[in-house]
Amino acid sequence: MASTPANAQTLPLFYKSLAPLSSQLHPTHGLKPRDNLAFTRNTHAVPVTVDEFALVQRHYPIVFGLGDNPAPLALIGLNEGQNLYLGADDQWEKGQYVPAFIRRYPFMLARLTPESDDLSLCFDDTDPQLAAGEGEALFNGTEPTDVTKNVLAFCEQFEQAVFRTRSFMEELSKLDLLMDGEVTIQREGLAEPAVYRGFRMVSEEKLQGLRGDQARKLVQSGLLGLVYAHLFSLSLISGLFEKQMAAANA
Repeated sequence: MASTPANAQTLPLFYKSLAPLSSQLHPTHGLKPRDNLAFTRNTHAVPVTVDEFALVQRHYPIVFGLGDNPAPLALIGLNEGQNLYLGADDQWEKGQYVPAFIRRYPFMLARLTPESDDLSLCFDDTDPQLAAGEGEALFNGTEPTDVTKNVLAFCEQFEQAVFRTRSFMEELSKLDLLMDGEVTIQREGLAEPAVYRGFRMVSEEKLQGLRGDQARKLVQSGLLGLVYAHLFSLSLISGLFEKQMAAANA
């Protein structure tokens, strides 16, 4: 999820631009309180880390993306571009967990050059939450304020969680546990069942067919609990469908 800000062709979800934060370039910039989450409106799936699985699986289905490097995703809608948890007032539904990926925005750690090994604190300079002469100051002279230090600490913790998530995904790949997912929902009043595809999920058949040493490794590493958090969360897809139907009727 870390990317290169300079002339980046592909930026992470939500980010329109990335600029390194510095006291030289942004001496009077401040951070205003986030009063809405409107930037999430056209999103139906948000990346999550394994550190969040225990919480996320109680609120949203956890699935895995497609492609060579699939990532865990929390489904917040079933149709492309539809967030079912954002109200007309641009506020997240009360009592529902807000993924760290959303809370991190507009900041992130990124490499300033492709060959660099160091990550620098960057931000989306198109986002109005940061502005010169407004909000809580980010710098006191050349020194970062506590606000900036707290943002940096959060982003560092997030990157560490991303690293653990990649290790988890690599293990799933090694064990060949992922399969193309498909969910069919039958509901009274529907002429035909609703079918949803375009994601990956753990195959319970493959999971049950693991060798003893492979299963023990999953248990001892704590990864098996993450696998079951994902599998248990899939039951929430039916509730998400009902939420979608209610939104359509409203």
